[in-house]
Amino acid sequence: MTDSKKILAIETSCDETAAAIIENGTTILSNVVASQVESHKRFGGVVPEVASRHHVEQVTKIIEQALEEAQLKPADLDAIAVTEGPGLVGALLIGVHAAKAMAFAHGLPLIGVHHIAGHIYANQLVRPMNFPLMALVVSGGHTELIYMEEDGRYETIGMTRDDAVGEAYDKVARTLGLPYPGGPHIDRLAHEGEAVQTFPRSWLEKESLDFSFSGLKSHVLNVVHNQKQRGEEICVENIAASFQESVIDVLVTKTRRAVDTYQVKQLVVAGGVAANKGLRAALEKEFAEEIELSIPPLNLCTDNAAMIGAAAYDLLKKNQFADWSLNGRPGLEL
Repeated sequence: MTDSKKILAIETSCDETAAAIIENGTTILSNVVASQVESHKRFGGVVPEVASRHHVEQVTKIIEQALEEAQLKPADLDAIAVTEGPGLVGALLIGVHAAKAMAFAHGLPLIGVHHIAGHIYANQLVRPMNFPLMALVVSGGHTELIYMEEDGRYETIGMTRDDAVGEAYDKVARTLGLPYPGGPHIDRLAHEGEAVQTFPRSWLEKESLDFSFSGLKSHVLNVVHNQKQRGEEICVENIAASFQESVIDVLVTKTRRAVDTYQVKQLVVAGGVAANKGLRAALEKEFAEEIELSIPPLNLCTDNAAMIGAAAYDLLKKNQFADWSLNGRPGLEL
């Protein structure tokens, strides 16, 4: 491949409608995100039908804005990329059909991208990815350790057996009366409180790299319920700090074991929970002096289309295109 390659990427897997234009997999020419947080806040979580409706209303405007900000026309593009899964099926379909329409109308190749691959490749927008590497994926729907020997090759060596870490954050936040999304509120309060309670850590079998946060979540819920029953004053800050300390201890310890086992050159962190300040600080303290650590800026941790364009570039180089049967695949495996 020669010259610059520009990809229009679309992301609608959950509750952000996003479009971006990425050049050569590393340079952001535009990155537009329309959030739906205010619409879902009153429900305490994402309502799939509401999310789909917002995507229908927003996707064309967001694509047009991405082109305008990049000062490009469709004729300047080399491919159209879109998240094909995993995610909410209705939300995925809006993005997929928008991408297929753009590709068909302008005679451009179509690329289907895995959402988690996108989160991993968000790091490529910050610095080169150095293989072999280990990716710690932490989000509302995923908690995984993924080993990558080379571009586009993924081996999942650890995954959650129940709640994803972001899901646990949101459920604990709801128990504490905090608004959705709960993760940022727990993180903020954790820095204001003290981890005075020792909450459980689930290590599973010896040497296991899998995760489990269901027991921790249930324990916190029981502690809060019992304190309320006894009429005790609940120190939200201390509960947040104790909960976050337990989560971070497990994440960092398991990641350390994976890094040591696979002897990687780089550790990359991916997903919405990568924005957590406590986790970022703990990982930097544990790894920054030893191996190359890459954590994207906050705006590239949460769902966005720039990461989809970054991941799509590897597929473009390999001529791995989708055909017109491309569909939303909510259970798509990496």
